[in-house]
Amino acid sequence: MDDYPLLNIFWTMLWLFLWVMWFFLLVKVVTDVFRDHGLSGWGKAGWLLLVLLLPYVGVLVYLIARGKGIGERDAKQAKGHEEALHQYIQKAAGNVRSSADELSKLSALKDKGDITQEEFDRVKVELLA
Repeated sequence: MDDYPLLNIFWTMLWLFLWVMWFFLLVKVVTDVFRDHGLSGWGKAGWLLLVLLLPYVGVLVYLIARGKGIGERDAKQAKGHEEALHQYIQKAAGNVRSSADELSKLSALKDKGDITQEEFDRVKVELLA
């Protein structure tokens, strides 16, 4: 511990944090390049080459030139996921409701005497399966 002072540990941790933060930005930029449907194939290739050949400069230039769009595309993607989840929940709840409606209609038919208890039980098992 004496050969590596506390201040050196602090600097090492700071540089490690900055490296992880830059790596996160690099991954964010690359995923944003491929997620942007308005960007042509040549545009995507150009940004990717710039970011990979000159990583620090490329990430900074991308953030300056297209930084505002990153947040807009993130919000659009989150909204799309939320709508898909909402539609899935409605579909799943609709199926439950339709089974419950069918059971109530079936029960009304049995109460009126239109179907027998055996028919009711058979169709009920089919609906609940």
